[in-house]
Amino acid sequence: MNSSPKKSRPLFWFYLLVFYVVIQFVWWTYLMVELNNENYHHKTELNLLKGESLNEVVLKGNELNEKLHKRWIMIAGEGTVFVTLLLLGIFQIRKTFKKESELAQQQKNFLLSITHELKSPIASAKLQLQTLQKHELDRTKQKEIISNAIHDTDRLNNLVENILLAAKIDNSVYILHKEKVNLSELITENISQILASFKYKQKIILDIEPNILMHIDKSSFPSIFLNLFENAVKYSNENSTIAIRLKKQNNKIILSVTDDGIGISDVEKANIFKKFYRVGNEETRKTKGTGLGLYIVKYLIEQHQGTITVKDNSPKGSIFDAVFLTNTDS
Repeated sequence: MNSSPKKSRPLFWFYLLVFYVVIQFVWWTYLMVELNNENYHHKTELNLLKGESLNEVVLKGNELNEKLHKRWIMIAGEGTVFVTLLLLGIFQIRKTFKKESELAQQQKNFLLSITHELKSPIASAKLQLQTLQKHELDRTKQKEIISNAIHDTDRLNNLVENILLAAKIDNSVYILHKEKVNLSELITENISQILASFKYKQKIILDIEPNILMHIDKSSFPSIFLNLFENAVKYSNENSTIAIRLKKQNNKIILSVTDDGIGISDVEKANIFKKFYRVGNEETRKTKGTGLGLYIVKYLIEQHQGTITVKDNSPKGSIFDAVFLTNTDS
């Protein structure tokens, strides 16, 4: 993404100032060396004019020469320290500027996406209700419209929940209250409710090993698999397959969400769990989202003493694996 002239202007003035400082440093170093050389020659000539013997002149010349070299070493040492500090300062300022620029871009992307994400379900739900209000529809059509309106309100509710949860995470005020839960039943119930309320164009597979128990925060843990599922739907084509699997293997509980969608490049894999991060330009991106889902997923998994990885599916798509150690649930 190309930087705008307004964003690059402060960096231009910064580099111009650095260039000026470097030129001034080189010039003053040159003057110091020349001044020392000139002082050395003047003292040598003065010794000769005093009429001193050749041996005395040579001896004093050697002393002056030694002092000259010491001053050169001092200038070189101080110059090296100055250049080192200058380079470190440039590096830190450039790093800070880049970080602030990325943060500003992320905030811009978030505002653009959140505006769209808030308006779309509200407008859609309003349209559904207006349709019911203005037209006499048969019972089947009414149920379909009501189902779509409920899906839009659920989408809006999930969006608000994600924003609130991200705010709590940033302010370090979110506390997990863990209890022993049948994770198999929790995932099956939540996903089944979603599938019953909205007809997805993808083929959804639930492969849940029964009666897997785990100590979790029951109110927040669903955000993990629901966000992963929503992410898979978002980047999958119609008639593709999305699989949600849960299994217990040795001392590990593995929750995985697999899709055969567009996939994630190796470059993006390292960034997708960052807050507000989304691939591409928010002004041209067609997929829904705010860049908070995977950020929340990673945080909640780590709070449950787990890890999450993403890898390529074969022949295409992505696999998200959340791994939890069972010995942390005692």
